[in-house]
Amino acid sequence: MERNIFTDEQNMFREAYRKFLIKEVEPCRENWREAGIVPREMFTKMGEQGYLLTWADEKYGGLGIQDFRYQQIMMEEDAVYGEAGFFHTLHSRLVGPYLIRGDDEEQRARFIPKAVSGKCILAVAMTEPDVGSDLAGMKTNAQDKGDHWLLNGSKTYISNGINADLVVVAAKTNPDNPRQIGLFLIERGMQGFERGRNLKKMGLKAQDTAELFFNDVKVPKENVLGDAHKGFHYLMHGLAEERLIGAVGYVACSQRAFDITRDFVQERKAFGQRIADFQNTRFKLADLRTEIDLCQVFIDKCVEMHNEGQLSTEMAAKAKLYASEMEGRVMDECVQLHGGAGYMDEYEICRLYTNARISRIYAGSSEIMREIIARSIFD
Repeated sequence: MERNIFTDEQNMFREAYRKFLIKEVEPCRENWREAGIVPREMFTKMGEQGYLLTWADEKYGGLGIQDFRYQQIMMEEDAVYGEAGFFHTLHSRLVGPYLIRGDDEEQRARFIPKAVSGKCILAVAMTEPDVGSDLAGMKTNAQDKGDHWLLNGSKTYISNGINADLVVVAAKTNPDNPRQIGLFLIERGMQGFERGRNLKKMGLKAQDTAELFFNDVKVPKENVLGDAHKGFHYLMHGLAEERLIGAVGYVACSQRAFDITRDFVQERKAFGQRIADFQNTRFKLADLRTEIDLCQVFIDKCVEMHNEGQLSTEMAAKAKLYASEMEGRVMDECVQLHGGAGYMDEYEICRLYTNARISRIYAGSSEIMREIIARSIFD
């Protein structure tokens, strides 16, 4: 489908980023998957090219680009030439913006330039062993000790958990009010901060996903993000973009799965003819082509709304729900059209399939998305 939504400058940016991925990422993907982690120097290579925290002000070393289209372009190219386990988007667009929500210029000056350069890798820690989407049920807590806060608890399934130099940790700050939480900036090397295993996963093999432990970690007051009791507000502020980021990636990966499957069925033969010549194959791909195109139009509109500051929580939930569910359907059909080859790890469709299963869970599960949408209908 032709999409006349990108400017000449954005198309030039796409070409430059594609060349970067082809040179620096594509040849290394298999090694990263086997190692279970992306080398730290990849973040600095991204930083050298200006590809991290592109929204950051020039005084912090950023490009000062506020147009979300540029991140959309990067994610679309990542789906083809990048590595799904290289979570630079989480670093740049999910965690990085927390550093400006606290309205603390000294804090920004300390951390944003290092994050822009890739020398300080970012992560956010909310999920706990017994707590997923229900943050009010978290057990990690922080006590105000006057000149510092004392942090105790544990987190799990933390993306960039091994590589991270700075982790935004959510913790309860009022034992009498479970809705009051704070966000604490925990730095590599702080006493009492330890990392557990690099967790083995179904997909996203190159992503370092870890357990984190906090045992009497003394957190200086200057490492508290904004108001220590308004963490929920800071977390909710970025949820619409987080879900849009997910949706952009899901439709991009669906497009990639479609493309490689189309090529595969034109080459593979069965019963003396190409698989592409069977009516079942043609009709299946026709359905997928229609569904991906419709989803792409919706996501492109959501990006436009986000750029204009008009993307609502409900609209972002719709984008995340539909794109992730569609991605699951697309991957399943594409594996089926690959036949036995689709079950083999050496084929790209196999990795796309296993990577996609998390899409309906993280950044708010499909069930949570449906509840958000339902509230907008009935409330």
